Amino acid sequence: MRLLQFALLAATLSLPLPAIAGDAATPNVLGFSADGSIFAFEEYGVQDGSGFSYANRFYIDTKTDRFVEASPIRVTLEDESAAPPEARIRARQFGEAIVPQAVLDANPGFTAGWNALTERSADPSRIVVLPRPVFPAIDPPVEFRLVEIPFASPSGCADFGDTVGFRLLRIDPTPGGATTVVHEDKAVPASRRCPLGYAIGGVQTFYPGSGGPVFAVMVAVRSVGFEGPDHRWIAVTGRL
Repeated sequence: MRLLQFALLAATLSLPLPAIAGDAATPNVLGFSADGSIFAFEEYGVQDGSGFSYANRFYIDTKTDRFVEASPIRVTLEDESAAPPEARIRARQFGEAIVPQAVLDANPGFTAGWNALTERSADPSRIVVLPRPVFPAIDPPVEFRLVEIPFASPSGCADFGDTVGFRLLRIDPTPGGATTVVHEDKAVPASRRCPLGYAIGGVQTFYPGSGGPVFAVMVAVRSVGFEGPDHRWIAVTGRL
């Protein structure tokens, strides 16, 4: 009898356990308008829980750091057999009316720095980059730091942990350099879905022919998901 019980236990432990994990969206920088006035990026993936594919596109005015009209674009395919590429195509079609994809492709800018969500050797709250790949460097380094700000948890979020916003600082790394507040949350947008934390993902820069260079800091948002913490992306833009 004991041998039978042991055999049943061993067989049970050998069965594959169900995968339970949050949904980490894949970010993709799309590029800039020709004059650098608009920055665009997308995120896409498969929702945890529902299994539905989604794709979101964001078009941001680099001067005001606000969404342009008709942005963001959010596509969710409520069909488990549909894959993310289909959602991305549909979102791209809507985005053509804002900035044509051909324009974005022609003006990608420079990925001055990037840390994947799986990176563990980098500081998620700090990044220092040279703004463009010119060597010897002709530009001073640019540093950004992210500081999380605690907020009272809105309705529906209190059971999941402390809700936080963030402040993004631009720091001149030269001796005596100034510190500038690039972004500071006054409240937590509902679109962030009970945010629990943030991490700097990367810096994209662009040098248009006129009007001065611009930047976009990609920030990962860790929030409450159906099966675990989800990760989505936002961007903070400005002028270098």
